[in-house]
Amino acid sequence: MGVSEEELEEIRRRKLAELQQRLLQEQEAAEAQKRFEIQKQAILRRILTPEARQRLANLKIVKPEFASQLEIQLIQIAQQGRISIPIDDEQLKEILRRLQTSKREIQIRRI
Repeated sequence: MGVSEEELEEIRRRKLAELQQRLLQEQEAAEAQKRFEIQKQAILRRILTPEARQRLANLKIVKPEFASQLEIQLIQIAQQGRISIPIDDEQLKEILRRLQTSKREIQIRRI
């Protein structure tokens, strides 16, 4: 007993509908990500001086994942009032130095 032509057509229709749904969800996720990125950049423009933004942009080229996490941390500490705004290049360098120091202390060396 084979599969009838109607059953094959129904399977094809279902697969196509699933594919279209998945593509729609991926598009919506990409749009949401783009909106988030635009909002994040707008906030960073308000809380960072042009020099600090340039340093962050340079860092993003070298370490994109680290820079994205740093952007979120900067927004959080600015919103919590834990740092004066705008954050200038010197303050950003100090934050980066502290992050590097705390990273080094955490490293575990096996002998």
